This record gives sequence, structure tokens and C-alpha cells, in this order.
Amino acid sequence: MATRKKRPTRDVEKNYPRRQFIAKLRRLADCLEKGERLRIQIAGERVSIPPDATINIEHERGSSEEEVELQLKWKLD
Repeated sequence: MATRKKRPTRDVEKNYPRRQFIAKLRRLADCLEKGERLRIQIAGERVSIPPDATINIEHERGSSEEEVELQLKWKLD
């Protein structure tokens, strides 16, 4: 059995033009609806999101700005 190569930890935040962000959201919604794995590139790295990933929406409010984050989490094999 092949072992998976351990990847380094990563924490990036990437801004996308509106059209590209909309396309990524549309692909995400399509894969979730079909129960399929989503393969997406984020800041130059390919990520594969399983259909059973946990999905949550987070809202943060500070004194000068607000933020909404869409999060998908899953266990690594």
C-alpha cells in the first residue's frame, strides 16, 4: 500500500477577482449538490475536497469591519 507524502502545514489567504470567485463558488455548489469531490487550485496549490467535508459559515464583527468565511473541513487520510 502506498503511503501519502506528508505535506507541510499551510495557512494562506488569497484574493480573487469577482468573476473567478463566482466560478469557484458555482463549482463548489455543483459538486456539493452532486455529492462529488471538488478539485480546486488555491494560491497555486491543488486541493481535493471530499463530498463529506463539514461545511460551516462564520461571521466575525470588529470595531471597523465585518467578515464572513465559508469553511469546509475534512480529515486527512
